[in-house]
Amino acid sequence: MNHIKWLSDLKKAGLLALGKGVITLLKRFSLVIVTLMMSIVVVLAAAKESPGDHVISFDEPIILMISIGIVVFLLIPPLVMSFFGNLVVRIISGVYQCFIVFTFLGLIPIGFLIPNGFLTILVSIAGTLVSIASVAVTLCIGKNKKDI
Repeated sequence: MNHIKWLSDLKKAGLLALGKGVITLLKRFSLVIVTLMMSIVVVLAAAKESPGDHVISFDEPIILMISIGIVVFLLIPPLVMSFFGNLVVRIISGVYQCFIVFTFLGLIPIGFLIPNGFLTILVSIAGTLVSIASVAVTLCIGKNKKDI
């Protein structure tokens, strides 16, 4: 198994006793965390380039913080489900994360409608790619023969 080099070096040295399940858990958890970060960045990018009065902007920080709080709240379920390796939980988490992928995909054309929305488009594309990777890792990594 060719995992992250520093983890394998620690494991060879006997300083780290991680099993295959823990490595799989770390992969799923880290990709969900990166998806969460990309979601927060896209909210901040959209707030930076807001064209009107009735949108999220840095002029109203309370509303911006509420929006970020809602994003964090909505990403708690896949974050919690990333700790479980059961096939049913992974499928539910994968389906939930597909909605996140569709949200990022929907933000790409919206970025074209925003004046100077290039940053929003870039962050949305990056978020889409990270979310697709998260769905793939959630559904494919950690399959057991007894799960099939």
